[in-house]
Amino acid sequence: MIDDARHAGAWGVTFAEPTVDVARLRAFKQGVIDKLTGGVGQIARLRKVKYLQGRATLTGPHSMAITGSSGETELQFEHCVLATGSHPTRIPSLSLESARMLDSTTALDLPDIPGSLLVIGGGYVGLELGTVYAMLGSAVSVVEMTAGLLPGADCNLVQVLQKRLEKRCAAIMLSTRVVRLAEERSGVRVTFEAAEGGGPSSPPEQVFDRVLVAVGRRPNSKIPGLGTTRVRVTDQGFIETDGQRRTAEPSVVAIGDVAGEPMLAHKASHEARVAIDAIAGHKAEFEPRAIPAVVFTDPEIAWCGLTEAQAVARGIPIEVAKFPWGALSRAVTVDRPDGLTKLVLEPDSGRVLGVGIAGSGAGELIAEGVLAVEMGATAEDLKLTIHPHPTLSESVMETINGFRALG
Repeated sequence: MIDDARHAGAWGVTFAEPTVDVARLRAFKQGVIDKLTGGVGQIARLRKVKYLQGRATLTGPHSMAITGSSGETELQFEHCVLATGSHPTRIPSLSLESARMLDSTTALDLPDIPGSLLVIGGGYVGLELGTVYAMLGSAVSVVEMTAGLLPGADCNLVQVLQKRLEKRCAAIMLSTRVVRLAEERSGVRVTFEAAEGGGPSSPPEQVFDRVLVAVGRRPNSKIPGLGTTRVRVTDQGFIETDGQRRTAEPSVVAIGDVAGEPMLAHKASHEARVAIDAIAGHKAEFEPRAIPAVVFTDPEIAWCGLTEAQAVARGIPIEVAKFPWGALSRAVTVDRPDGLTKLVLEPDSGRVLGVGIAGSGAGELIAEGVLAVEMGATAEDLKLTIHPHPTLSESVMETINGFRALG
């Protein structure tokens, strides 16, 4: 699907520009989707789950009407789980009906590999998709109205990613906003201006083959017939739930994006387990100490628990330990020393309050951090846990070794 590479390898050999077979790549993506969704369907059948396809309208706290290809079906239920997800946020002032405009859904359809792509939004969705298109050969520019990429993420971790993105992207424009979009024959003309506190944009106008708007997502809480129940919706559009994910209507629970931040698939899965256990009469509560967040860029960024910035904002005393991957043998041997592992610790007890990792495979490594926070592990626990050598996971142990040695 992708031949050759665009970067210099460990031996200093520069490879040619990649040749991308878009049709083959699109077919591969669809094949993966079909295989995974087919697997879920098979599990559902084995567990005797009845599947109905159509548009549902709630008609009361224990009933709904489903309109599908075979007509309308009335359904009665004891309990209902609302898992309607979310949709890409649209900016009315930047609305442009054009095939050149993409969002986080249409960008995954991979219509083509544009010569130039502007990503509006330096959050995780924009950077993930921008990374993909850059690797496929697009000249990607990113514009973010705040002063830094990935607002809310740890700045030390973001620096690792930004350093690599600056080499891979055509431009990264911070403290800059888009004020106008206009389609013309050669592409989409974009007008920029400095955001509050930012410097002048240069150049103020550019033309791009395609524009990806990735400025967040909104919950799908405008559910037909929701008003026939006592379910309450917040001003932000999220459905209110308690610790068991129950809504104000006892027969209705809500999980996933529609039930609140963070909008992450693994958070939704955990909520589902809690909700179903509660419905079954078991003791269950949604009270995680840490929900991992992973940005699937290159390098990846992952974190869980308390961040340094959050601790400072809340006046929580902490100690911070860092370990650069340039001193990690495995990272050096695989030519990916551009990484960092960071721990946020309680000063007196050494309890692990948060973990952040930037580097190749960070998403695979963060689970150890989540377990440490959930179990109330201390720095000493991590230090005394034997990690295999040589591996990237050693960075967690080495972070403590270096920190205690210096301390």
